[in-house]
Amino acid sequence: MTWLLDLSPDEWNAVWLSIKVATVAMLFSLPPGILIALLLARGQFWGKTLLNGVVHLPLILPPVVTGYLLLLTFGRRGPAGAFLAEHLGIVFSFRWTGAALACGIMGFPLMVRAIRLSIEAVDRRMEAAAGTLGASSLWVFVTITLPLILPGLIAGAILAFAKAMGEFGATITFVSNIPNETQTLPSAIYTFTQVPGGDEGALRLTLISIMISMAALVASEVLARRVGRRMGIE
Repeated sequence: MTWLLDLSPDEWNAVWLSIKVATVAMLFSLPPGILIALLLARGQFWGKTLLNGVVHLPLILPPVVTGYLLLLTFGRRGPAGAFLAEHLGIVFSFRWTGAALACGIMGFPLMVRAIRLSIEAVDRRMEAAAGTLGASSLWVFVTITLPLILPGLIAGAILAFAKAMGEFGATITFVSNIPNETQTLPSAIYTFTQVPGGDEGALRLTLISIMISMAALVASEVLARRVGRRMGIE
């Protein structure tokens, strides 16, 4: 098993960059994910079906298409990218932050769906009872709804993290495959498969990728069950 951890500096950088990108993508996706899930679960408004379609579009589009659209929008010459670079000094294209953006968008539908299902499972009579006692809508959400949907929220967040760990098509299209800057685990594995004698490196990074993703999924299940037991959900 020692060969599994006998990584070169570039390989270690790919591992840590993947973890950093996936973590940032998950954390920044969480607030809008909760908001969108709440709108889809409870809202009644024109365009709800369209919003639901847009949210889940990355699941059915080829990842390369998503990456190309991000490049057109957030590239240095794109409308959003040019504005952010000129006025805020924020650059996404060919940077690790762009990889986080791409991964966040690709994992967003999974996060929203898990949180939405949890919100729809909440007994609204509990929220109504709190409202009759004078609690504001925000206070009801924070003290009642949010704790009840916590298992689904954890599951959605970890699913988004695992999806981000394995994202390749959108990332390589938007930010390329630059060692120590945008080369995540999938990109590094792809690079190894393109060079003679790279099979061992590709296999090593593949196993590490599987272990990290499986550990995230197991952690999600354990945390969700533990929270559920504490709250009497299970």
